[in-house]
Amino acid sequence: MVKKLFAELFGTFWLVFGGCGSAIFASQIAPASSGQVGILLVGVALAFGLTVLTMAYAVGHISGGHFNSAVSVGMWVGGRFPAKDVIPYILAQCAGAVLAASALAFINGGVGDGSPGSFASNFYEAPVYFDKSYSMAQAFLAEFILTGFFVLVIMGTTDKLANSKFAGIAIGLCLTLIHLICIPITNTSVNPARSFSQAIFVGGTALSQLWLFWVAPILGASAGALIYKYLLQKSENE
Repeated sequence: MVKKLFAELFGTFWLVFGGCGSAIFASQIAPASSGQVGILLVGVALAFGLTVLTMAYAVGHISGGHFNSAVSVGMWVGGRFPAKDVIPYILAQCAGAVLAASALAFINGGVGDGSPGSFASNFYEAPVYFDKSYSMAQAFLAEFILTGFFVLVIMGTTDKLANSKFAGIAIGLCLTLIHLICIPITNTSVNPARSFSQAIFVGGTALSQLWLFWVAPILGASAGALIYKYLLQKSENE
């Protein structure tokens, strides 16, 4: 169990350090006001996908490669993960995320001005990248749907009847797609641990809005797991 928790800690560290780090440092090269925001969003989306892809193959065989508190809950709801391990996994993921955020804050020389989206924090009701902003309800629905499909893809690609050799690639590309859709809406969470680490450093609005980036992903992950388990999952006899 200790090795599993360390695998989750290091995997989540890499996700936050690589994904959020790319957003933090790339925004200094191509800020939204520069007109290059499209390039920035694509690069950040790829970075998040690559962190999960690389760690899925590096330590996924040890812990299952969740690196995401909503995924851990979803896998439990879907019958793929024991209930007794959910809280330890979440704690390990949050610890890894906070350690990564600490390293990023040190390297960056701070966490920004606390405005929406600073230090790669999640947000809603704020036009960070474009002129349009999205309401709490719109942000909630986006996070719910996208996390649901993320868990559905994870369960499908890791199913014992699937060709799981390429699961890490499919999961990483799925997370890339999710970020391409959702960065302008919320800076993309679909991962409570990732949201937690950035919000506690930024504080203010990011911290007050953090609840949404726990509740929506966890509910979405649970829905995705139930859909796969009861509507899509095949038995060996089918």
